[in-house]
Amino acid sequence: MLQALLIIHVAISLLGIGSGFVVMAAMLRGNPRHPWTGFFLAMTLATSLTGFLFPYRGFTPALAFGVLSTVILVLAIYALKARRLEGGWRKTYLINALFAQYLNVFVLVVQMFQKVPALKALAPTQSEPPFGIAQGLVLIGFLWAGFASVKRARVLA
Repeated sequence: MLQALLIIHVAISLLGIGSGFVVMAAMLRGNPRHPWTGFFLAMTLATSLTGFLFPYRGFTPALAFGVLSTVILVLAIYALKARRLEGGWRKTYLINALFAQYLNVFVLVVQMFQKVPALKALAPTQSEPPFGIAQGLVLIGFLWAGFASVKRARVLA
């Protein structure tokens, strides 16, 4: 049962990440309402929610990411659906949707360094420079995308 949950969780996560990059590209072009936006938000929220189904003891970093991601996604969905991206809600949506995608990609990098033998050899404890460099590059990329998307949205608003 746990193995099936893991496979479903990973599949949903990868669908969320893949569609998230499509939505990110659209945001950079000034289109925060790309047709895949709903799918991205649904898959990303499903990633967080299915993560809560795994057995755990105490409050773990995975639970913290899940709670944070869920709150961020609820805010992004509210900005998109209830507030229709009007006024400052466009910026709220962009920042929160990108932050949710960043959290998923952050976890993807962690998992890759745990599961891919070549990456695990480079950073077996994930405290080595290759892991930090990889996560730093991801962070820089998302910060750039966030600033560029918000700047583009201001120009188009």
